[in-house]
Amino acid sequence: MPKHAIRTAVKVDLNTPAWEQPQLHNRWHPDIPFSCKVQPGEVVNVECLDWTGGQIGNNDSADDIKNCDLSRIHYLSGPIEVEGAEPGDVLVVEIQDVQPLAEQPWGYCAIFDKNNGGGFLDSHYPNAAKAIWDFEGIFCSSRHIPGVRFPGLIHPGIMGCMPSQELLDTWNEREKELVSYHASIGTDRIVAQLPLEKFTHAGSADSDAAAKVAKEGARTIPPREHGGNCDIKNLSRGSKSYLPVYVKGAGLSIGDLHFSQGDGEISFCGAIEMAGVITIKCEIIKNGVKDLCMKNPMYIPGPVEPHYGPSRYLTFEGLSVDENGKQHYLDVNVAYKQTCLQFIEYFKKFGYSGEQLYILLSCAPVQGHIAAIVDIPNACTTLGVPVDIFEFECLPKEGGFEKIIATNCALTSE
Repeated sequence: MPKHAIRTAVKVDLNTPAWEQPQLHNRWHPDIPFSCKVQPGEVVNVECLDWTGGQIGNNDSADDIKNCDLSRIHYLSGPIEVEGAEPGDVLVVEIQDVQPLAEQPWGYCAIFDKNNGGGFLDSHYPNAAKAIWDFEGIFCSSRHIPGVRFPGLIHPGIMGCMPSQELLDTWNEREKELVSYHASIGTDRIVAQLPLEKFTHAGSADSDAAAKVAKEGARTIPPREHGGNCDIKNLSRGSKSYLPVYVKGAGLSIGDLHFSQGDGEISFCGAIEMAGVITIKCEIIKNGVKDLCMKNPMYIPGPVEPHYGPSRYLTFEGLSVDENGKQHYLDVNVAYKQTCLQFIEYFKKFGYSGEQLYILLSCAPVQGHIAAIVDIPNACTTLGVPVDIFEFECLPKEGGFEKIIATNCALTSE
């Protein structure tokens, strides 16, 4: 039996702007001060805001998605100092529980406007849309996507240790080179987000340190060697993540909690985003980076996840041939896009809109896989959808299907 109650190492306030809370930050930089300290083996709770810091409301309009300020996102809880952690060690983070905050038992999944974030299928679905999901214990359902109910696999989208100054400089240099190259060839898409001083939140840093963080701090959007925004749905209860340590004390930060997510999180805001609390325990493997030959994080999935029988997945295939019939060479990106589009066209027969299905594909417990990447010229990808999440029969049959869905997700006012 525990000797004492589990303490809350980081607490958030839903009624205070995220940028006014000193225990949060939205950049990666070694000069951001620790928000608290934990001991190896200590179990603590860490509260987190949703990834937008509270910009999205429980309503029937997607205007807040369209107008979401993406320079004010990923307010992470931390950095947390782990006593005894040193550069070259590996931090082992065991997730013991993840739950929504009791005062906010709902979340959202959305399609971002192509000109404000976009997503995997933004050439097909360029406009903002949203679905609100209500939580009922382990289950969720949405008034914006009726006929569907499923259990969540709750997990953090972001978890990582603070980079050293050397590693931070490496990130900034290589991403700057990427942006410069694509600018030189006329690429019409943003390929990386470089440091941005506007709306930088450096936690409790003093003015000099905050200015340095604003100038140099890495954006929190991608995954990197330290962990970061990996969006791995299996980092749920009982999982263990092995994270390289680059600064004394590790500087662990966590955020972007998801109630559920499909493989790929394809709509960009593709998980069911929520504010919540995560219960963790940290251990240290001394000299683990060298001894484990570690370049990037590793993890062991937890034992808890929604279970559907193998024969209860309706699985779609996609090839490296795009929607215009053009052949590509072993292009997994093209193949997976075709897989997703096939799913959407199939379920439109039941009356769903493309936007509803794009959102559902992003947040439901679907299984995405690479089936083959050696059989030239086509890569083959698959997408398995558990048919038991639907409250109606949806397996293929002769004669097609009747339309039974008559409502849409939340759209913009324009």
